[in-house]
Amino acid sequence: MEKNASNKTVLIVDDEPDTLELVKLVLESVGFKTVSAASGIEALRQVDVSKPDLVLLDIMMPDMDGWEVFRKIKEKYSTLPIAILTAKAQNFDRLLGLHVLKADDYIIKPFGKNELISKVRKLSGLT
Repeated sequence: MEKNASNKTVLIVDDEPDTLELVKLVLESVGFKTVSAASGIEALRQVDVSKPDLVLLDIMMPDMDGWEVFRKIKEKYSTLPIAILTAKAQNFDRLLGLHVLKADDYIIKPFGKNELISKVRKLSGLT
């Protein structure tokens, strides 16, 4: 188990069950606690209920896109780190996420296990 990871909770938001499960398994394998949401509305509820230390947020979801979820979370929890976790690899999307919305990171699918762990550790203040 990674040092101090067990004190950190990560909310994983993705409408793809396989991605949710993969990210959950990877992060739990190094000691993080995880909670998940398969929709934007569920993500907003989970943020209030679970009080995560970090949110990994997909952009393309059916009920409410990740951009709107991002804005709503930041309105209420301005200091909560949010990393975009998406297949949207275009420069426009990255610029929107990182420079306009001020996401803490932008992780493009498919991603490597070690890349994900490293970024989550950094965003959780463990490096």
